[in-house]
Amino acid sequence: MFTGIVEELGTVRAIEQGQDSAVLHIEGPLVVSDAVHGASIAVNGVCLTVTEHDERGFAVDVMAETLSRTSLGSLAPGDRVNLERAMAAAGRFGGHVVQGHVDGTAVITARRPGDRWETVDFRLAPGLARYVVEKGSITVDGVSLTVTAVSDEGFSVSLIPTTLELTTLGRKGVGDDVNIEVDVLAKYVERLLSAGGPVVAGVSAGVQP
Repeated sequence: MFTGIVEELGTVRAIEQGQDSAVLHIEGPLVVSDAVHGASIAVNGVCLTVTEHDERGFAVDVMAETLSRTSLGSLAPGDRVNLERAMAAAGRFGGHVVQGHVDGTAVITARRPGDRWETVDFRLAPGLARYVVEKGSITVDGVSLTVTAVSDEGFSVSLIPTTLELTTLGRKGVGDDVNIEVDVLAKYVERLLSAGGPVVAGVSAGVQP
C-alpha cells in the first residue's frame, strides 16, 4: 500500500521492449536505499515489483495489462517519473489509501496559473467520473490530490508549489496522459450497493459476510 506522497523524481535509464511487455530501468537512489528483490515501488502511481537493483536504481517488469491500462507504455529514456516506496507499517500516513492499481488514464485539458499555484483540469476515461467527488481524494501519476471541482467528463485539482517542483505534474502539459487511481472506498461502496438490498449493520443485505 502507498499514500500518494512522492518520495523522489526518478529518471528512466533504459527500456527493453518485449512483444507485449517491457522492462523499465529506472534511476532512483533514494527509493533503492533499502530495496530488496521483490520490493514494491510505485512508478507514476503503478505498483511494480523490483527484479534487479543497485545503489543508483532498479528494474521492473511491466506486463501487457499494465501497458494497456496506464501511460507507462509511452515512457522513453530520459523521462522523469514519480517514485514512492510501499508504506512501512510504522510510517506516517500523509496522503490517502493508494493501492498502486491504476484504474485508467486521464488527459490534461487546461492549466491555469495562480500566483504560486496552478489549477489543472483533466478529462477522464469513460466510466471513471462516477467515482470522483468534489473534495474527495484522487491519485494522479501517483500523487495524492484533493478534487476541487467535478464535471460529467472530468475534474480539477489545485497544485501547490511543492507538488509543482517535486513531481512530474509540474512538467506535464495540455494533451499529456496521466495515470488515475480513484478512491478505492468508492469502488467498494458501489460493489456493495450493486449487490442489491439495503446495507444493514455494515453488510449489504443478501451478501454473505
